[in-house]
Amino acid sequence: MKDLLLITPPFTQLNTPYPATAYLKGFLNTKNISSFQIDLGIEVILNIFSKEELENIFNFAFENNTIITENCERIYALKDSYLETINAIISFLQGKNQTFARQICTEGFLPEASRFEQLDDLDWAFGAMGLQDKAKHLATLYLEDVSDFIVECVDANFGFSRYAERLGRSANSFDELYDFLQNDLTYIDEISIEILEKHIQNVKPKLVCFSIPFPGNLYSAFRCAQYLKATYPDLKIGMGGGFPNTELRSITDTRVFDFFDYITLDDGELPIELVANSILNPSDNDEYKRTFLLEDTKVVYKNTTSKADYKQSQVGTPDYSNLLLDQYISVIEIANPMHSLWSDGRWNKLTMAHGCYWGKCTFCDISLDYIKVYEPIAAKLLVDRMEQLIEQTNENGFHFVDEAAPPSLMKALAIEIIQRKLTVTWWTNIRFEKNFTNDLCKLLKASGCIAVSGGLEVASDRLLKLIDKGVTVEQVAQVTRNFTESNIMVHSYLMYGYPTQTVQETVDSLEMVRQLFELGVLQSGFWHQFALTAHSPVGLNPSEYGIIPDYKNITFANNDIDFKDTTGIDHSKFSFGLKKSLFNYMHGIAFELPLDEWFDFKIPQTSIPYNFIEQSLNSDLDFTIKPTAKIVWLGGMPIIEEFSKSKKGNTWEMLKMTFHNKKSTVTISVDKEKGHWFIKQLEVLMLQDKKLISFKELKSDFEQQFDDFELFWFSKPINNLKEIGLLAV
Repeated sequence: MKDLLLITPPFTQLNTPYPATAYLKGFLNTKNISSFQIDLGIEVILNIFSKEELENIFNFAFENNTIITENCERIYALKDSYLETINAIISFLQGKNQTFARQICTEGFLPEASRFEQLDDLDWAFGAMGLQDKAKHLATLYLEDVSDFIVECVDANFGFSRYAERLGRSANSFDELYDFLQNDLTYIDEISIEILEKHIQNVKPKLVCFSIPFPGNLYSAFRCAQYLKATYPDLKIGMGGGFPNTELRSITDTRVFDFFDYITLDDGELPIELVANSILNPSDNDEYKRTFLLEDTKVVYKNTTSKADYKQSQVGTPDYSNLLLDQYISVIEIANPMHSLWSDGRWNKLTMAHGCYWGKCTFCDISLDYIKVYEPIAAKLLVDRMEQLIEQTNENGFHFVDEAAPPSLMKALAIEIIQRKLTVTWWTNIRFEKNFTNDLCKLLKASGCIAVSGGLEVASDRLLKLIDKGVTVEQVAQVTRNFTESNIMVHSYLMYGYPTQTVQETVDSLEMVRQLFELGVLQSGFWHQFALTAHSPVGLNPSEYGIIPDYKNITFANNDIDFKDTTGIDHSKFSFGLKKSLFNYMHGIAFELPLDEWFDFKIPQTSIPYNFIEQSLNSDLDFTIKPTAKIVWLGGMPIIEEFSKSKKGNTWEMLKMTFHNKKSTVTISVDKEKGHWFIKQLEVLMLQDKKLISFKELKSDFEQQFDDFELFWFSKPINNLKEIGLLAV
């Protein structure tokens, strides 16, 4: 028996748990409130994609005469092949039976339907990724074929990472969702409820809390809550997470509380603690934090406690226990190493900083606490938590799910990881700001950073200024180059249809993106059309951005707002061409095609010079070093040899230093006395000491014995060492 049952409803990711319940469970541990967590989505997926259930699905479709399309007829005709292979495929995608990859890659082994028609040239595509990834890609197409059959013949609401998403999107009224909930259970509902009931019997909770991150989780949460209310009328049920935090801030429809007793907003730690206390230790003056509930048949918002939210240092380490960590499924949808990070591999999720340190982008919800309240976590505490999670999960991969990780904290994190000699792999979300120098990127790579994602958005300096992004296209190009040269992959979020954006600016933005990919400084990207949200600066002040919102009567969800752009441009018509071109660029092809090849309507010629990005990359040659920059040596100690050098009757005493790194050997020779001074400094610069030496301090120490530090520091021998790990960060 546990006090709380924490649930992520179907569906989110296949490859790793959505972290909200793990964050909450870790916090509840610090308060001695017992809890159990489940990812209902992955449990439902594993049930569906099993031989037993897949056979039921085929029989259901046949008996209900729903097999209509030629594609589904083919899949049904090959049902025996699917039933013979499904369990082995799932096992392989869970990281078991890796030798099965060779069988999967054998032509004719897997049954193939429409998803295989879009198959890439696999030998070319996976030359850089290998046999295992090729097999994962083929197995992913196989599962997508089965998914298509389920959608067409069994349950139209099904999707691998969402369920009945349309019912949660822009649902200003609860009517449509409420009416749908009055229907009989869907095929997927029945599986979800059966699994949920087993957990209820096992855990016997006093409070069930659903964390709902996205619109695609909303319907399932309501359906599960409906079942619990009908079956266990005394059981209390709460809702929190990203969806209510952004969408349900002005809820008034009392029918919602036929399903849920509590809806909490923003950071969940203190609200869930107070709700739990009101159930476990009820009193006449229960306190609440940012919580909606029903009183006297009216929806009321209670924020009655005087307690402040917990600091990030107080919320504990995420706890992934109870989750089926060894049963998540890694899939690869397209042959792009960066793009696959979101779907391939099990990542421990952590946050470097709460909120966004920039907090100005005009399309973003900067008025809400999850963006507005910025609070970084000390690097030492972060790495403490990383070590705890490695011990708990036996995984050393980390995805820092920040809004935008600050460069200074990333630097501190990298140094702490290196000092502790941890072997980890990590990636995060950033702003493409100038502080990501070439040297800082090398330091991040040395600590285990493999990838970053960030928003280039509109790739137009005028619009970037209007967005208040704080970057230029030239700066983005230089920063992505710094990451790429350090072997850190880069993904960019791209936007079209921003208010006042012209057709010319959309075309020019695509040309910028084409050049970035052609020069190899971007590896992955994703286009999305601008969406007007109620809590963004554009949503709060629409007239300043040339748009006319279409406000509706809000009784349920209030975030996405329909609007008219006074330019009159139909931006949606660019969607297919932008995404098709990007798909090709991510595969390293079709750069030579004119931009108008991607669209079935006339577009203007780009106004961007063909070499704009190339020139941008050549314009930032800055050799200055800040006096406060820390000097770091990532290599080891050299093998030394003293020798004499003579020329025109003059003799110099020299020191030869041979450095071995993982890839190469570098030999330099310097003046003997300066060389011995330098070796002494290297011992301090190797990050074995907690104290870091600044450029100013290093210069001061040098000039106590010698003249002209800059001449020494920028000499050819020292510059050679900068290529293999002598950094100023």
